[in-house]
Amino acid sequence: MAQPQTLHLSALHRYPVKGLSPEPLDAARLETSGYFPGDRLYAIENGPSGFNAVAPRHLPKVKYLMLMRDEALAQLRTRYDDATATLHVAGGGETFSADLGTPEGRARLEAFLRDFMPGSLRGEPRVLAAPEQYRFTDSRTGFVSLINLASVRAVEAMLGKPVDPLRFRGNLLVEGLEAWAELDLVGAVLEGPDGLRLKVTKRTERCAATNVDPATGARDLEIPWTLDRHLGHRDCGVYAEVLAGGTLRVGDALSRIA
Repeated sequence: MAQPQTLHLSALHRYPVKGLSPEPLDAARLETSGYFPGDRLYAIENGPSGFNAVAPRHLPKVKYLMLMRDEALAQLRTRYDDATATLHVAGGGETFSADLGTPEGRARLEAFLRDFMPGSLRGEPRVLAAPEQYRFTDSRTGFVSLINLASVRAVEAMLGKPVDPLRFRGNLLVEGLEAWAELDLVGAVLEGPDGLRLKVTKRTERCAATNVDPATGARDLEIPWTLDRHLGHRDCGVYAEVLAGGTLRVGDALSRIA
């Protein structure tokens, strides 16, 4: 398959709390060897997980509240304020703010979740904060995730139904590739306008979280099964690592240089 040399950035999103709302960004400053800024800073432990903030190691997402099992999370609307570490939450008949930098604020969110989704809990919910150089990503090498919007449209064609790209919970949504061409970018290097360089490291295997409508929380599609039936795999999107830092803005071009 011929590779276009340029991708165009249609949208940027971060997910400050694993499993909760996406936040659109106009721009993001990525640091060399870093994670996507403000992404997966927190997770909500679903019963004892074994997570150790002093010596963190990647744990499977089933240790936390997450959309693959806990679709009610999509009914919540959240917004995170970096300056104050405050999470604003609306849903379940409540509107409140919780300072995730304090024990009291974390306890407020934990108490809400205890009442909001008791059937999903395997133990006490507990808000975990990521230490430096760690994030609660699904993949241990999931620094930046990229979604090809042409592939999302191909999934729509397979299903005969609209598919919100936010089902795939990616950081970068791009145009300019043929459907599924992102899967052939593994090993490639992409460069942004101010010297940012991303190396595509692996394909993203989709899980049942994509079956959940991000607007309603309804589990209304069968995306991984549909991919498997039509393509023989469940991959849609890729992960990348930051080789050289720089700023990305919506509308920027990313050029393949290697």
